[in-house]
Formats: sequence, structure tokens, C-alpha cells
Amino acid sequence: MHSRNAHKGNYPLEALCTASPSLSAYIINSPRGGNTLDFANPHAVKALNAALLTYYYNLSFWDIPQNYLCPPVPGRADYIHYIADLLSDGQPSYIPKGKQVKGLDIGTGANLIYPIIAHAEYGWKMVGTDIDRVSIKSANTILGANPRFAKHIKVLFQNNENSIFEGVVKPNDNYDFCMCNPPFHENAKQALQSATRKTNNLARNKLRRQSPVKNTSGKQLNFAGQANELWCKGGELAFITSIINESVQYANQIKWFTSLVSKRENLPLLKKRLAIINATTIKQVDMTQGNKTSRFIAWQF
Repeated sequence: MHSRNAHKGNYPLEALCTASPSLSAYIINSPRGGNTLDFANPHAVKALNAALLTYYYNLSFWDIPQNYLCPPVPGRADYIHYIADLLSDGQPSYIPKGKQVKGLDIGTGANLIYPIIAHAEYGWKMVGTDIDRVSIKSANTILGANPRFAKHIKVLFQNNENSIFEGVVKPNDNYDFCMCNPPFHENAKQALQSATRKTNNLARNKLRRQSPVKNTSGKQLNFAGQANELWCKGGELAFITSIINESVQYANQIKWFTSLVSKRENLPLLKKRLAIINATTIKQVDMTQGNKTSRFIAWQF
């Protein structure tokens, strides 16, 4: 993980349970000795997120609606820290902090995790956008319970599902960066197959087996998420291409455009498109969390 990521190493479960007592219900014995978390249980993962956000980022309250995406906090923190490096213009001793730095989180979701970490770690002002009204309501509920963050974070409803920036980035708005965790899959079937595969992998490798949580249709939902969070027509390649295409119109208002890229095979096509629109700087930033490698691309004009 990034050197400034507070989540390097093992989770301090005892301290987390003290900060957020509800996490205690999901602690289980490890065959190797000691305690661990039941990571195959979505309620346990949500409780862990709440505890991490309480312990490390001083939130008074955090929750999300049932079956909405509950992303892991450590990996999300990495993206924020590497964006900070991007904004430093190659000067490791200088990391821009404070409310003069303004970021835009495209598809912030019901969890609002990126803006929370960005402000907690660096004091940045953040704007989160989403096309889902339930997500907007949830994000505003989180802010309402955390006045310290509400002063520096706002969420905007994007009423045009076919637009990324139009309508939420006003003519006089300026941002130092935008970020995005795009929908990975091309359709609902792919999303379900991926969730089932993750659940089965955990069942094989985890410390004890359990029946997966099911929704009303009987489908496995250990890895939850709404349709707009998990898939879109054309998948992440189409979604990021839309960001790239629209970024030309906002080149003077957003300094750095960035997006996570889940599928490495999409990178050549995305970089080719960036070259076609005459992006002056194109960067690929690789991030490693344990055995997992993720990445984001960044460009500017």
C-alpha cells in the first residue's frame, strides 16, 4: 500500500471494536490462532467499514442502505493518496493540503468514502455526484451526522444518465482533479457471475463455511451493489471512454482527470483514445494492496 496509507498491516481488531462495538459480533477464531473477521458476511464487511471510518477518520456515523456497494476502505484510501502525489507535481516533500484543493468524485455512491477520506487526510473540499437518488440521500445523511465533513463536502444529483460533467460542473467551477470508480461489468449477468465467483473463492479459503446471504430473488449478494454501481452498457471501457470524450470540454476547469481501470486489457484502447483527443500528459499509476494490483489512469490538457 501507499506509504501514507493508515491501513498498512493487519487490522487492529481490538481497537476497532472499542471504537465501534457493533463490529465485535463478527469476530471469529482463526485456525492459525487469534481473531479475524468473517469477510464472507456482508454485514461484517459493512461493520468493518464503519469501524475503520470511525477509528481512523473520526466519523460519528456511517451507514449505507441494504444491498448498496460497500467498498473496502484501505484500497479507496490508496487512490486518494496517489492522487495527492499526482497533485504534488513530482515534489515528494510537497503534498497540497487544505480547502484550496477541490476534487470531484464521479459516482460517489451511497458510501461517500472517497470524499470522506480526501477531507480527513488532506483537508480537501470535495463534491460527489451520482445518478441514484437513494445514494444522494444516503450521502447527505452521512454528512448530516458529521458536521465537520458537511462543511467541506457536498453531493450533487446528476439527472442526465448520459452525461458525466454536464449539469454538475457549472461554468465557473474549477477542480484540481476528478476521480471515478466506474462500473466494471457490461451487464447484470456478468456482475452476478463475478459476485458468485468471489463468494466461492472466499468459501474455499476462509476460516469457516457459511451460507451466502441472499436477496428476495434468491441470488447471492455477499458482494452487494446496485445496477448503476456494478454495470453499464459497454462496461468500464465505455464508461471511461465517455469521461475521456467529455473531458475535452472541461479541460480548462479540471486540472487532472483520473479513473480507476479494473481490466488491464482496457488500458491500450484508453490510452489510444487519449492520444486522439490530444491529451498533453497521460499517466498510469499502479497500486498494490496485498496480492491485488489495481491502477488508475490520469490525463490533462
